[in-house]
Amino acid sequence: MATGSTLPRRALGRQLRKLRERAELTQAAAARVAEVSPQSYGRMEDGRPTKVTDLALNALANTYEATDAERQLLLGLSREIREAGTSGSAWWRGYADDAIAKGFDHYLSLEESANWVTSWQTALVPGLLQTRNYRRALTWATFPDRSSDEVERILDVVVRRQGLLDRPGFRFEALLTEAVLGYSVGGPGVMTDQINHLLQRSEQAGVEIRIVPSTEGQPIGLNAGSFVLFSFPPLPTSKLQEPPVAYMEGLSGGLYVERTDEVEKFSNEAARIRHVALSASASRDLMLRYAKE
Repeated sequence: MATGSTLPRRALGRQLRKLRERAELTQAAAARVAEVSPQSYGRMEDGRPTKVTDLALNALANTYEATDAERQLLLGLSREIREAGTSGSAWWRGYADDAIAKGFDHYLSLEESANWVTSWQTALVPGLLQTRNYRRALTWATFPDRSSDEVERILDVVVRRQGLLDRPGFRFEALLTEAVLGYSVGGPGVMTDQINHLLQRSEQAGVEIRIVPSTEGQPIGLNAGSFVLFSFPPLPTSKLQEPPVAYMEGLSGGLYVERTDEVEKFSNEAARIRHVALSASASRDLMLRYAKE
């Protein structure tokens, strides 16, 4: 499975940070060795897109007194980045800025690289499961001044993302409150179609939808708010395993959580939510009841 350049970039950044801290050097000093700006070097360690040359990596390896194995790992990850960059996997680059919110390209790259996504939603259907009309209603409510063409381009991105659900080996777990089914987004007709779409998707291999009923006495997950967890496969060449990432969306932008101890809190919360959620079969029965109503 192709993982794009996001995972090898993250892995390279983690390796560079480990070696730099072992050598007790600052990022500014490392940037001088690599002959790049401190900002560029910071992006390199953060795993964000920036130019990485083998010449710079060799210079850094020398300064960090890296072993042969450590040097080869850096160069191997650099090669994986280049190979992923030529595969054209970042399909969203073909869409205009008005179709993708600022910074959301990072979310898309994580989603594209993941092999397991867990989405806990307290109010809305997650994007990967939204119908076009449901998303259209949300988009008009969020951006009332956008033109019809701009809105349709946003919807095109949403539909394109949903191709992940048909990718072999990809697993999507949707954990939803019953309130998600009760909100009348776009009106009764739109919601009926949306719930029927959830029912169809819930029968698909690799897709699991479970509902936390409103009768549940323990308000687990409500204080945490909605969040998404990304888990990743090992890198194809180096076999390195990148740790999971958590994401929370806010009105002023998204928050990415990468520290192991903090991501573990989200993983534990997801486990607690699973414990109180209905089974997949009982969740389908509940969704069917809402669709009929």
